[in-house]
Amino acid sequence: MVMGVFGTEIYQRIWRNLIMNVYTGDKIRNVVLLGHGGCGKTTLTEAMAFLSGVVTRMGKTADGNTISDYDKEEQKRHFSIETSVVPIEWEGHKINIFDTPGYFDFVGEVEEAAGAAAGAIIVVNGKAGIEVGTEKAWELCERYKLPRIFFVTNMDDDNASYRQVVEDLTERYGKKIAPFHLPIREDEKFVGYVNIVSETGNRWKDDGTVEECEIPDYSKEYLTQYRDTLMETVAETSEEFMDRYFNGETFSEAEIRAALKANINDGSVVPVTMGSSVLVQGIYTLLDDIVKYIKSPDTRKIAGINQKTNEIFEADYDFSKAKSAYVWKTIVDPFIGKYSLIKVCSGVLKSDDTLYNSERDSEERIGKLYVLRGNKPIEVPELHAGDIGALAKLNDVRTGDTLSTKATPIAYAKTEISTPYTYMRYKAKNKGDIDKVSSALTKMMAEDLTLKNVNDAENHQTLIYGMGDQHLEIVASKLANIYKVEIELTQPKVAFRETIRKNSDVEYKYKKQSGGHGQYGHVKMRFEPSQDPEKAYVFEECVVGGAVPKNYFPAVEKGLDASVESGPLAAYPVVGVKATLYDGSYHPVDSSEQAFKMATIQAFKKGFMEAGPVLLEPIASLKVTVPDSYTGDVMGDLNKRRGRVLGMNPVAGGKQVVEAEIPMTGLYGYCTVLRSMTGGRGTYEYEFIRYEQAPSDVQEAEVKARAEQVANANADE
Repeated sequence: MVMGVFGTEIYQRIWRNLIMNVYTGDKIRNVVLLGHGGCGKTTLTEAMAFLSGVVTRMGKTADGNTISDYDKEEQKRHFSIETSVVPIEWEGHKINIFDTPGYFDFVGEVEEAAGAAAGAIIVVNGKAGIEVGTEKAWELCERYKLPRIFFVTNMDDDNASYRQVVEDLTERYGKKIAPFHLPIREDEKFVGYVNIVSETGNRWKDDGTVEECEIPDYSKEYLTQYRDTLMETVAETSEEFMDRYFNGETFSEAEIRAALKANINDGSVVPVTMGSSVLVQGIYTLLDDIVKYIKSPDTRKIAGINQKTNEIFEADYDFSKAKSAYVWKTIVDPFIGKYSLIKVCSGVLKSDDTLYNSERDSEERIGKLYVLRGNKPIEVPELHAGDIGALAKLNDVRTGDTLSTKATPIAYAKTEISTPYTYMRYKAKNKGDIDKVSSALTKMMAEDLTLKNVNDAENHQTLIYGMGDQHLEIVASKLANIYKVEIELTQPKVAFRETIRKNSDVEYKYKKQSGGHGQYGHVKMRFEPSQDPEKAYVFEECVVGGAVPKNYFPAVEKGLDASVESGPLAAYPVVGVKATLYDGSYHPVDSSEQAFKMATIQAFKKGFMEAGPVLLEPIASLKVTVPDSYTGDVMGDLNKRRGRVLGMNPVAGGKQVVEAEIPMTGLYGYCTVLRSMTGGRGTYEYEFIRYEQAPSDVQEAEVKARAEQVANANADE
């Protein structure tokens, strides 16, 4: 239906889009789409691709056939998991559109895209209004100092309220919110819009273009109100304009747009526009606004460090300077191969260039140059400063690396990526797949910097870290569907420790006779707290008269080494024990190192259990950042988790940082609970600080659980 509406103009655009042209920095716009999950970013991308002629038919997320959601997991789940780049050509310009995920588990993808972009479109569902993802999108723009435009979509929905969105945005972000449009509805249908800048009414025609129409009476009051606010903003851009404004003069449309461009790019004005992505209404205007108001890269600043001279290299997206590019994202796909997505920061990259990677001290011949449209590589002869492109099969290049020339080796600051704190224990369902799982995870970690694979040898478990439970679930699903290996995710073992609080004095005689030489080792030992929790044990000997010959002392130490690896209480590592060998006996024929080692192991078990054994649990320092209104709920929940709240510190944006100490056992599942409790607005971070004695009920439950595991011959290990 939509194809018929736009007719031959779309076919002309498609013909022009068959080959991607080369664009200079002044003709490039890099724009990231941000917003809450499900607000319509991918559908908007599809509408822009359709209107610009990239596709002949708009795909749907529900059908799994959009350009940007090409991953099988995305198609199965009907939401974005990874950032996709969709370059389009519009009125002599190239717009690189970054379609990002909206769900918080994939924030690393969003951060990478925001770091590579020069402007943002924050998409708001006109029916749902401002959501937590909208707020996080704004915060991200503030962090990266990105000029932004709000696009209120789904305006064809009867329940969509553009005016309510504008009011809510103004209440939250103040006078910088500047609506550029007002909707025109007839018989509850979205039929056009009022352009506040030009003060004209516009109605959509059947062929997709607009024609001027009368401004409805119900819009005139808001038109006057919003335009007055705009004119005040324009007047504040210069003293001359201010004087003219107070003298009652009007500004020309060209003057208004020039002033707005400056205001938008310094963040003092944030336009609000609208449309329907499904009906491709308002998209033409949005694309025009991107070209008009978002700065081209060649007008922006970027600097790195010249690794040879240690001086600042002001690249500033200048095509005349030495070649350099920043790798902002990596794609490792079993089907399309490995692509390093780059932002060209200076110079002009050409096919067959050789570039130097100062991070790895290696040179790479880049071969062909590409731009990726979703997962489709399009070859280009060159990429100018400010453009987004892709390089294939650079095995020694990773996300965050800088590629430059050996004569001028540059390093740019790496994009800050969120730290993953949610983790699960995993193991391969098929033991023969252990190496395959490890190899697949290595490839996935090259793509996803918020994914970590940790071998916890101490607790005999492998751990996988991510941004949330859904993130880890999707990792497991990808391993199964793409790499054909399956893993089981289970609750991780917490790294408890064992120590003693009292003293003990024990002896153990190890005797064994089995024909020929026997085995004989006899030790008398004292055990006491060492007061040094950093060391497993301290060993001393004060044997008199050669009761135990010196050549057996190392065997006693070996017995202690073996004993502290898995303590007698609950099979956890032992810390903070002082062991003193003070007496014993030996047999001139039957004694051996092995016999004294075994005697020590048994003496340790006995002495440890007689010296007031206790479990130590790991304690973390926790910081939870939440809006003021949620602090009570957060503190109440922390108390239930045996956390100790130490205080609160106010931070920008009406938020508080709740600082607490909490047992690591209390952090399992905390990500999901915190998001549920705060509507997704809460974030947290933690780090291990020390060990503390576990309460008796915790110790009792843990000892019982571990005893069952040991009885089953450590089946879980």
